[in-house]
Amino acid sequence: MVDVLLLRGVLSIVLNAVALITVAQLFDSFHLEGFGTALLASLILAILNIIVKPLLIIFTLPLTIFTLGLFLFVINAITLMITQGVIGDSFIINGFGTAVLAAVILSILNLLLNRLVKDTLTSK
Repeated sequence: MVDVLLLRGVLSIVLNAVALITVAQLFDSFHLEGFGTALLASLILAILNIIVKPLLIIFTLPLTIFTLGLFLFVINAITLMITQGVIGDSFIINGFGTAVLAAVILSILNLLLNRLVKDTLTSK
């Protein structure tokens, strides 16, 4: 059971890194040095999503409800900007607007990649 959870966690981090690299290819104002930086960013994002994101959601709950959940993309953008700040010069996002667009695209890509991999693994 622990092996399956560990495999899912590692797979999720790798898929998120692939999504980050894809977003970096789409936007000139979103720069990643390479796949190693994407893996590190994905790991930091996972940690932030466990620790910081729930706090941000609680503090902004009325605004999130008022916007019918769309404010969650802003929260995801904030976690991306924090990740960029932690990593430094090898991960650069030029502007908060880019971070919001990247958060939307990352959400869609992660959904598609996770569904694709899940369907592939469960069909065997």
